[in-house]
Amino acid sequence: MKNLFRLLCLLGLPMAVHGAPPRVNDFPTVDRVLYVQECIAAHPDAGNFEMTNKCSCALDALAREVKYPEYVDLSTAAKATTIGGERGSYIRDSEKLQADIKRYKALQAKVNKGCFIGPPTAR
Repeated sequence: MKNLFRLLCLLGLPMAVHGAPPRVNDFPTVDRVLYVQECIAAHPDAGNFEMTNKCSCALDALAREVKYPEYVDLSTAAKATTIGGERGSYIRDSEKLQADIKRYKALQAKVNKGCFIGPPTAR
């Protein structure tokens, strides 16, 4: 019993000295908030508390799949595809950006399914 106590003390000592290990792949708070707000807005018929938790779950799952800079590239391409006219044609005509958009939509579907989020509600 005495040896177990010593072992636990030794294992816990580095954590006590250095604190919790830093999160390796974290998104800035403002981007987390915006993601959750957009997700909640896409599901206005669901309860706000329920969707806050489900959307937070989805973002945490997404953050495990991609690093933040890649998330910015993918989500920007997906949002920019709706730009009309010549400005939007660059995105619609780019094979790489279309592949990014497809990947982002697949990631969204995966994390939404894992967090029990249904399709967006039509407005």
